[in-house]
Amino acid sequence: MLERRDLDVVRREKGRLRSYLLVSLKNFLAKARRRELTLRRGEGRALVPLDELLERERAKALRAPLILVVAAHLDAGVKIPAVEQLLASAAAAQAIMLASVALGFGAMWKTGSAAYDAEVKVALGFAATDAIVGFLYLGTEVAPAPPAPPAEWRELVREFEAAS
Repeated sequence: MLERRDLDVVRREKGRLRSYLLVSLKNFLAKARRRELTLRRGEGRALVPLDELLERERAKALRAPLILVVAAHLDAGVKIPAVEQLLASAAAAQAIMLASVALGFGAMWKTGSAAYDAEVKVALGFAATDAIVGFLYLGTEVAPAPPAPPAEWRELVREFEAAS
């Protein structure tokens, strides 16, 4: 899609807006720059021993050969509400997840404190005001995922009845 330049037809003046942004990370969390960012994050949160924090961050990097960071660039200067811009980016992330699974890869969507950290956003090339929607961990599954518990549809759907 990107190589075919499909996004060239998006026109802001027509109410068409591509609000999502993507960054591809290949084992990025294992690199020194990421470790340095991890050390500086925290701002008021409970302290975790440095060795433990570094080991957790290194282990995350090895869970998938590719991590896609999906973010939303929220543009107040367009007629599309910010919430719709954010949801469009989440829909892009979901589409990537579905496509990955359809192609036989494993996919997991994570957020965590790094998604809300302005310094991490800037280090990844986003603006501090952009919203990271998620970190998509993509790769080959080593074991099948456990089955999801069955859901009762009546717990998920309500019927609206207008007052008389």
